[in-house]
This record gives sequence, structure tokens and C-alpha cells, in this order.
Amino acid sequence: MENEGKKVVKVPEAGQWPDKVALPALITGAVLTTAGFLMAFLYAAPVNGAALNAPVLVGDVMVTHQQLLSQKIFYFHMPVAIVSFVALVFAAYYAVRFLMTREQRFDTCSRVAMEISLLFVVFTMITGDLWTRFEWGVWWTWEPRLTTYLILMLIVIAYFVMRNAVDDPERRAVYSSVISIIALVDVPICFMITRLIPSSIHPVVAREGGMAPDMAATVVVVMIGMMLVAFGLYRLRFRQARLQERVDALKEQLED
Repeated sequence: MENEGKKVVKVPEAGQWPDKVALPALITGAVLTTAGFLMAFLYAAPVNGAALNAPVLVGDVMVTHQQLLSQKIFYFHMPVAIVSFVALVFAAYYAVRFLMTREQRFDTCSRVAMEISLLFVVFTMITGDLWTRFEWGVWWTWEPRLTTYLILMLIVIAYFVMRNAVDDPERRAVYSSVISIIALVDVPICFMITRLIPSSIHPVVAREGGMAPDMAATVVVVMIGMMLVAFGLYRLRFRQARLQERVDALKEQLED
């Protein structure tokens, strides 16, 4: 009866099969994103801006409007925003799984997904601010989608502030799961706000006839690249977190 009364420590698994494809996915995503960057400047045509005082002959084309190169930011701004939404969906999903099972693995999944979402949320805000500055001459405007996305970013930041403020692991995981779910609630609001409140800064592309083939192809390449980068980062970070948890569990076993 020597082990009677002792706490049973569950040792996390050492690894999973998706870890084997994490690095190739990350490299492939980086290559596709780079290809998308080149396509944005060499393949997709600039959009027309303000009318010129007099037409200008560029090569064999008579240009009557200013060509907006700053619009190239769109090819990265839109994909990183969508990836941030997808990461938040997974974070909330694993948060619900944790609340149902109280398994530490699901809390780790949700936390890592929130870390990925924070990375892409920051990229979205940076590219969005650059776009706003170049197109509208200001760094910030209280436009509906910008405002709702700012709220989303603050919720994600609050998630990590809370995790660092609560010491008890069980309470920390429960509170974190709740915040993850709250963040997900703001995702459809951010996505649908321009359909409910039309905005000239964030037009509804599908409603306005969609994108030209060269624009759509560039967006698709960057989107796939960004998704693969996010997946690769998630799996590498998740593997590192689970290995750390495994080391901590083994130390606790030795101490007992």
C-alpha cells in the first residue's frame, strides 16, 4: 500500500503524427507566401485610383487614372485576417472541449491556437493601418470593421494578461476557455459588419462583382501559404508545449 494516497500524475504524450509534417508545411507556406508577394507586384495589375489631369502613355497602354500600388497590401491583409479568424475558431473549439472534459491537452491546444491568432491579429492590424495610411492619409479611423477588429485584438491580449495573472492552473484554464469563446463571438461581427454597415474602406468584394482572375489567383496563393505557415507554427509550438508539460510531469513523478 506504499502508493496509497499519492497523486497520480498523467504524463503527456511525446508526440503525434502531424508533427512530422509541421516543418514541411511551414517551408511550403513560406515559399507560397513569397510567390504570392511576387505575384502581387509582377502579375496582379494595380487598381485605378484618382483620374489624372492628362492621360499618360505607359508602354503600349494609355493610363488615365493613378495606379494604386498601395492596394498591393490587400493581398496580404485579407489572408492574415482570415487566418486569425480560423485560429480563433480552433481556440474556441478546444476551449469548449476543455470545459467538457477538463483535460489539460485541450487547454494547451486552445492556448497555442490563441498564440497563433495573436500573431496574425497583429499582422492584420499592421497591414490594415498601412493600407489606411496610404489610401486615406490617416493612421486610424473609427470605421466599423476597424473598430470591431480592435475590440477583438484587445480581447486576445486580455486572454494572455489573464493567463499570466492567475496562478491556479485549473482556474486559469477555465477563465482562458471562457475568454476564447468570447473572442469567437466577435469574429462573425467583424466579418459581417461591412454587410450591415457599408464602408468605403472595407467594401464587400463579392457584392461588387468579385475580383479579377489575376487578383483572385494571387489571393488564393497567399491564403494557402498563410494557412500552411499558421499550421506549421501551431504544430511546432504545440509540440514544444507538450514536451515541456511532459518534462514537468516526469519531474513531479520523480519527486513523489
